[in-house]
Amino acid sequence: MDQSGIKTIFQNVIQLFNQAQVNYQSWDHEPILDFEADARVAKTLNWTAAPTKSLFLRLRDGRHAIFMTHRDQRMDSKKVKTLLGSRPSVCSDEEMIEVLGCVPGAVCPFGLPDSVSLVIDRELMNYQELMFTPGYPEKTFAYAAEALPRLEEYIAAPVYWLNS
Repeated sequence: MDQSGIKTIFQNVIQLFNQAQVNYQSWDHEPILDFEADARVAKTLNWTAAPTKSLFLRLRDGRHAIFMTHRDQRMDSKKVKTLLGSRPSVCSDEEMIEVLGCVPGAVCPFGLPDSVSLVIDRELMNYQELMFTPGYPEKTFAYAAEALPRLEEYIAAPVYWLNS
């Protein structure tokens, strides 16, 4: 796979966190592309931050969005449709690679094209720290959940908050 898309996302994430003056921790580890690897790495590194997942969505009207939520949370399609005004469905790996340049299983919620809206599950604010993959599946970042609104100020794409 072409790594230029991932490199761009990673650089955009670093720039976003620096601009927003949000501190983060970073870990290098084996690639995490599934829940089994995630559990193994989390145990080895003694992670305490809440794991997030980012679902890449295609809306019926042709737009794209990322739904960022806790790893164990399910997406309520009806609420997302009400929020965005169009029915969502999870994109295929092929479409995700074409539009974002991400690796399947390692979709990053930040640093993406401005045309991709970000939907944040408000439940994430109930955690002290959040973790995500910053593009490369062998890297993980963690930051204080209370920094999400500050990050939002520096994201050019439309950002929505979903009450779950």
